[in-house]
Amino acid sequence: MTGERPDFHPYDAGFAANPYPVYARLREQSPIFHSDELDMTLVARHEDIREILLDRRFGRTLDHVTPREAVEQRRRDERARLPNYARYVRVNLLETEGEDHARVRRLVSAALSPRQIRNLRGRIQSLVDELLDTLLPRGTMEFIAELAVPLPVYMIAELLGWPAAERHRLRPWSARIVKLYEKDHTPEDELRAEGAAAEFAAMISDLVHQRRADPRDDLISALVAVSDEGYQLSLDELIATCMLLLNAGHEATVNAAGNGLLALLRHPEQFARLRARPELVPAAIEEMIRYDAPLQLFHRFALEELDFHGTVLGRGSVVGLLYGSGNRDPAAFERADEFDVTRGPTRHLGFGAGNHFCLGAPLARLELEVLFSTLTRRVEALQLDDREPEYRTGLVFRGLEALHVHWT
Repeated sequence: MTGERPDFHPYDAGFAANPYPVYARLREQSPIFHSDELDMTLVARHEDIREILLDRRFGRTLDHVTPREAVEQRRRDERARLPNYARYVRVNLLETEGEDHARVRRLVSAALSPRQIRNLRGRIQSLVDELLDTLLPRGTMEFIAELAVPLPVYMIAELLGWPAAERHRLRPWSARIVKLYEKDHTPEDELRAEGAAAEFAAMISDLVHQRRADPRDDLISALVAVSDEGYQLSLDELIATCMLLLNAGHEATVNAAGNGLLALLRHPEQFARLRARPELVPAAIEEMIRYDAPLQLFHRFALEELDFHGTVLGRGSVVGLLYGSGNRDPAAFERADEFDVTRGPTRHLGFGAGNHFCLGAPLARLELEVLFSTLTRRVEALQLDDREPEYRTGLVFRGLEALHVHWT
């Protein structure tokens, strides 16, 4: 049954600092409610969120259940306003359903194989060590900008075959594009996202043409190959896929690294346990993602009129799945508000579930595992500076503005 509409303001600084007491009230008092501010129905309990993720009556788009003429008209309208953003960001793998989604996902999964990911461990380790070799003599660093950002950005760039001299452009482009996933974005944000999408797409298109003439051992070459062999991956889909991998492939990892290190520093007994038992690092990564999820909200559309546990949803209704709340649900996790690196396997929602489960999860896990294994081994007495870390405001993504640390 839908709860009463609570006082819910997710873009306030207070909510950004600590949303979890608000989530607890939602789960108890208003587990399913409509937010006029966000214009969506929000779902706060783990069981309900997971049920929706696995329910084929919900999807990331209605295009696959809408007449083709109406879909084409909507896309023309979107392209008239934001041509590059609509062309590449709004039609990527994350935003599609049905046969289009299954086809592209199958091709990307084949190009981004588990073997390729496993083979990256040595390169990831080298990169972490290179970054730390520069930072360690200083005794201090801003963890987000100096370590959490370069690691996934450089690795995704290397995996794709992105020129090293152009890596510095990726993070700013991505930040401008993903800002439009937040409901509080402005017209100026839209212009910045459109500009970033245009520049991004032009660069990827150039690389695609280069790899077609001179294939290499990288993901762009692999995607060009499956496209050229007649597997129905268009140039637009190829560009959109690369753009998504670059955005999603580092944005969540940066936030997970920052949120995870802050959790360890605020729970020194857990950090000490991890140092004493490095075999716990993989489990600790899962706990970091559960405890302070880098992706806090993911939305679905109701594909038909339906009744979900007493809440009537019309066709096209937007349903916001509060992953951050679900991951702290005591009905799903014992001692849900405690940070425990020994917790072991859980059904956290950090990578989603169902047919949109994150394709980049193996790479993110590997990067985080190598990063935290190395930190526990090489950086002794890591501590927070006196400055209180600040989270960026937002409901979709949860990440730190900066994280200043020092060591002896």
